[in-house]
Amino acid sequence: MTSTDQPDVVKNANASKSPTEIKPFNPDQFRFGARLKIIPMNDQIKELQTIIRDRNTTRSEFVFYADRLIRIVVEEGLNQLSYSECAVTTPTGSIYQGIKFLRGSCGVSIVRSGEAMEQGLRDCCRSIRIGKILIQSDEETHEASVVYAKFPVDVHSRKVLLMYPIMSTGNTVNKAVEVLKDHGVQEENIFC
Repeated sequence: MTSTDQPDVVKNANASKSPTEIKPFNPDQFRFGARLKIIPMNDQIKELQTIIRDRNTTRSEFVFYADRLIRIVVEEGLNQLSYSECAVTTPTGSIYQGIKFLRGSCGVSIVRSGEAMEQGLRDCCRSIRIGKILIQSDEETHEASVVYAKFPVDVHSRKVLLMYPIMSTGNTVNKAVEVLKDHGVQEENIFC
């Protein structure tokens, strides 16, 4: 091989590389606990993920479809909350046997990305109380530490929807759960 051939070899090697492929999330490779709910993939979610990951998606489209996906996630979280059965009378006078969520829930968003989920929660639950927690990771040790935490005073007696749309190692979520437990919230009352 001559020295003039070598750049062609390098050039061809780079040309054959494909873009990085995004692999599906595998919850089995991490220990998140029983309260982490993974929404099963369906065509609607797949389409929303496709749109928000497409580099040709406009900002307004991204916001619209990300908000839709957030709403689906929030509604699935609400499905985990406790409820009681109740009966109501319809405008036509019929009795409808339904359910009513028990009072005493709140949301806690992990700042900053978790705040993107707050409006979706408020759209579903008008007067829900929302707390915030800011967690940073040390650049060298990667250990998570709490910078700021503000919760409803009675957070210990509430069901908590922990809002954080990013799940990689789980360190941030684990730290948030630890802090909520330190504030008296039972682990079985924390939903991610």
